[in-house]
Amino acid sequence: MLKKYANWQIVSAFTHDLCAALLALVLAYLFRFNFSIPSEFMPSLIQVSAWAIPLQALCFIQFGLYKGIWRFASLPDLQRILKAVFVAFLIIASILFMFKPQNFVPRSVLILNPLILLLILGGSRLLYRSFKDHTLYGHSHGRGQPVLILGAGDAAIALVKDLAKSTEWRVVGMLDDDMSMHGRYLHDVKVLGDLNQLADYANQLDVQNAIVALPSASHQARRRAVDLANKAELTVLTVPAFDDLISGKVNISQIRKVDVEDLLGRDAVKLDSSGLQHLIENKPVLVSGAGGSIGSELCRQILKYKPHTLVCLDISEFALYNLEQEFSLQKFAVKLVYVTGDVKNSHRVKSLLDQYQPSVVFHAAAYKHVPLMENGNVWEALSNNVLGTHTLALACKESHVEKFVLISTDKAVNPTNVMGASKRLAEMVCQGLQEANLVDDNGTRFVIVRFGNVLGSSGSVIPKFREQIAKGGPITITHPDITRYFMSIPEAAQLVMQAGLMGNGGEIFVLDMGEPVKIANLAADMIRLSGLQLDDIKIEYVGLRPGEKLYEELLADDEQTIPTPHEKLRIALARPVNKIWVKKLLNWINQTQGTNEATIKNELGSWVEEYSPQHSSVALHPELTNQKNTLH
Repeated sequence: MLKKYANWQIVSAFTHDLCAALLALVLAYLFRFNFSIPSEFMPSLIQVSAWAIPLQALCFIQFGLYKGIWRFASLPDLQRILKAVFVAFLIIASILFMFKPQNFVPRSVLILNPLILLLILGGSRLLYRSFKDHTLYGHSHGRGQPVLILGAGDAAIALVKDLAKSTEWRVVGMLDDDMSMHGRYLHDVKVLGDLNQLADYANQLDVQNAIVALPSASHQARRRAVDLANKAELTVLTVPAFDDLISGKVNISQIRKVDVEDLLGRDAVKLDSSGLQHLIENKPVLVSGAGGSIGSELCRQILKYKPHTLVCLDISEFALYNLEQEFSLQKFAVKLVYVTGDVKNSHRVKSLLDQYQPSVVFHAAAYKHVPLMENGNVWEALSNNVLGTHTLALACKESHVEKFVLISTDKAVNPTNVMGASKRLAEMVCQGLQEANLVDDNGTRFVIVRFGNVLGSSGSVIPKFREQIAKGGPITITHPDITRYFMSIPEAAQLVMQAGLMGNGGEIFVLDMGEPVKIANLAADMIRLSGLQLDDIKIEYVGLRPGEKLYEELLADDEQTIPTPHEKLRIALARPVNKIWVKKLLNWINQTQGTNEATIKNELGSWVEEYSPQHSSVALHPELTNQKNTLH
């Protein structure tokens, strides 16, 4: 049925173009002779029509005029028409010049004919598309909710074009800080003024919604637009991220509400794509903790560089299953292997390395939840995070893996909790195994990457706050002054890969985490973005949890950094250790199994000098502990 319909469309279009070619030739003669063709030129018109129109028809077919659909006629269709008409003109003119037919054809007719034909072919398609658009979608005036678009760039223009077909939205204006755009019309929508005038125009036009269409602008510019919309008490929406638009995952019209992640997001990371291609392409790669937040994103980013094999290792069967289900929906020209295993199991680890021989190993497997590791699980934290790292790292060294990249944390800096101390020890294990002065072309290069919280990770405060807001509150925060660094999971994964590429062995790379975010301000942003006011949802302070710090740090007191060629990566100059120190550490951890946790914590300070467990229970002000205060 569809094929018959398509054939009917092609026949109709071809018939139309034949008639257009004849009409264009007749009109060319009429215009030449002021709409009164002399009788002596009628034979010329008939003779030329007999062979010129079939020739033009062949050009129409040759240049693909019937591959498109009139209802979606666009610039490429016009380009095809131009080529077909121009080539036909050249052929007709050449034939007339070379063969000089008996019946003379005026030169002005030769010039007028292609111009008129171009006008008819292009104009008819444009009129048909305009008619169908209005028939299908109706006029935009008076239909749908009025909305202002913030931005007047390519994304905003594409959005206006798409929303013209929507029955839900009616674009009443655009705002942009580029003064040269003010007063202009884009797809029949006027650029009213700059973003600072949003509240005035919203009141004037009775608008309750604003769409931020600035996907390629800086984070600061997008944040400012959202803040202005919130200040005007509008519902704020946004277009998909620039990377998603480019990759084709979504289209511009898939607008959504602004999330707090959009406010905390940062500018795109610049990667050394050619270097990463050399590091990963056609090579086997292993990711431990592949089912976790960072591990799974690392897998996604690694797949972009087409490794020969990607080994996804995790102790959680369910996490691996979820990852396998996600990747099974996409077609990758990569061998994907999903293996369950414990990084502390040396036999399992060595077997995997022997079987798949990865050139790069990203070690993301770890226990990361601070309060859970602080009481009742102290030795398990040390076992998994330190012994597990040593087991995998040593196996990589013995198997001559090119690079081993450890995912560390800002909580390893001046740690006040067991989890942070265990991750600092994991860093030192890798440094001890490195023996920087012995690095050679055949030795494993150990690279450590240290960064803070990632948005949307397991245990993140954002999903928790979102759930509390949905229930009507209250939002629970440990302390009014608590701050954290945040970055997106994709950004963290990309910078981990970049650091892995740049590392020569033994370095601790520190990611640029931007400015720290006050959690109380984060909660307030989430309340406003939910369409509520601060008076609608209470914020209660419940006190710091075991091992929790008010402020996270990226450098220890005795550490300094040196810059790298990448603007978002620096190298921390940390205290070095050697193999003998590592061996003593491992013996101590193994001996403390079953020991009282208080004793382990006391002895932990002798291994991590910066560890200060006495600071892990910073008290709140009495007024905050005796009563649950509310942020206004």
